[in-house]
Amino acid sequence: MRLALFDLDLTLLPLDSDHAFGEFLIRLGWVDEAAYRARNDAFYADYQAGRLDMDAYVDFATAAWRSRSPAEQHELSARFVREVIEPAIRPPAVELVQHHRERGDRVVMVTATNEFITRPIARRFGIDTLIATALERDADGRLTGRIAGRANLREGKLHNVASWLTGQGLSWGDLESSTCYSDSTNDLPLLERVSHPVATNPAAELERIARERGWPILRLFT
Repeated sequence: MRLALFDLDLTLLPLDSDHAFGEFLIRLGWVDEAAYRARNDAFYADYQAGRLDMDAYVDFATAAWRSRSPAEQHELSARFVREVIEPAIRPPAVELVQHHRERGDRVVMVTATNEFITRPIARRFGIDTLIATALERDADGRLTGRIAGRANLREGKLHNVASWLTGQGLSWGDLESSTCYSDSTNDLPLLERVSHPVATNPAAELERIARERGWPILRLFT
């Protein structure tokens, strides 16, 4: 099997879907604008610096909507995709995913952003397999504000991809090739593990590392 792994935020999308979802909640009036934006921006800065506390962030990021009814949650997700994500999708990103699908690669979206936000985005890109930060549910199926399993960030991404491969009856050594597209040094553990790392719309530090190591640099957005 040939494997193609895609990060989402600032890789396939020219925005951070997690942070944008917070701004969307502000626009809908579901949260206090000033207080929420200050915390949302602070968490995003921590993510960019590689020090994000994912447990604290998931509790914060889901608090405004996790107790809403399933119908309200569904409409929230649909509106977000329709009003924020769809206008941000660029043809080069769609074409890159399609290229890998047409050549028979197994295409997987691997993102730190939680599954509630990213599952419909993965479907929009035609990606059936999503490895995202999973959200814990209680015995009645209600979200708790905690992470289920290991946060899909930094070394957690590598761990969760390896676990997914095991579930497919595979290991890294069974792969004919593996490609990873990412913009961030948060994904260095995964980029260093695959056979074909691609720094995609890279932040300055990842671009520096990519040039030092001779990794290809891809710019999907201008």
